[in-house]
Amino acid sequence: MQHAAKLPASRFARVATSAPPETYFVGSAVFHYLGPAFAVLLFALVEPLGVAWLRIAAAAAVFALWRRPWRALTSRTVVAMGVVLALMNACFYVSIDRLPLGTVAAIEFLPVIALAAAGMRTLRNAIALASAVGGVYLLTDVRIEGEPVGVAFAFANAALFALYIILAHRVARDDRMSGIDGLGAAMLIATLAITPIGFVSAAPALLDPIALAAGIGVGISSSVIPYVCDQLAMARLSRAAYSLMVSLLPATATVVGIVVLAQIPSPTEVAGVALVVAAVAIHRETRA
Repeated sequence: MQHAAKLPASRFARVATSAPPETYFVGSAVFHYLGPAFAVLLFALVEPLGVAWLRIAAAAAVFALWRRPWRALTSRTVVAMGVVLALMNACFYVSIDRLPLGTVAAIEFLPVIALAAAGMRTLRNAIALASAVGGVYLLTDVRIEGEPVGVAFAFANAALFALYIILAHRVARDDRMSGIDGLGAAMLIATLAITPIGFVSAAPALLDPIALAAGIGVGISSSVIPYVCDQLAMARLSRAAYSLMVSLLPATATVVGIVVLAQIPSPTEVAGVALVVAAVAIHRETRA
């Protein structure tokens, strides 16, 4: 008996497997910042933990209706990934409520550097990693400032983000299930995990049509589209390659700022984008 295919045999599957995996990462990176654009509006109506609950619950509802991923709930990796998603999102929103987003992004990248370094096999890739680190430093203007609580949650978010990459990569490469089904099941687990700490804060939004619509928008743009893109990319990229490409996130944020918010980057930010793009261009996937 054959293992379940990573994607269903459909037109969607044929298109998904024919596109370069880097394409999906770019899609993930773009929506990674469109989601927070919705969240900024929502913070005025709902507390950060409430926004985290709305984001995860909305995404879980979409996956439940779309994939019906009940069978994947038996995987321990999926369960662990769900718990990590819940805690990661909670820490992320609490930290950006207290610290500049650039500072949180810089802290978040620190353990990802370690994941990328763990997969380095050539001098070329080591140079690519160094270029990525330099680019992210220039883009985020790394500063560990702000109140201690915000810094603590930012570091917790960073550790959980690295753990998310490890677990999500395992789910994407698991032949026993579709990676997207595993993601959907993990989101159901995440909803259960975050409910005790986030539902009370989110409850008022359930009676406010505007807040509820914004919460659904945050869930789809932050936890459905980018995480699905992650699974499609991780199924064909090594963990080290994916970790290096995470350095594109600050560059993507700069582009989104220009297009959506008319925020023109400084010369330093332009240099940071150039270093990050160079890192991705230099890097080559290593094969066992």
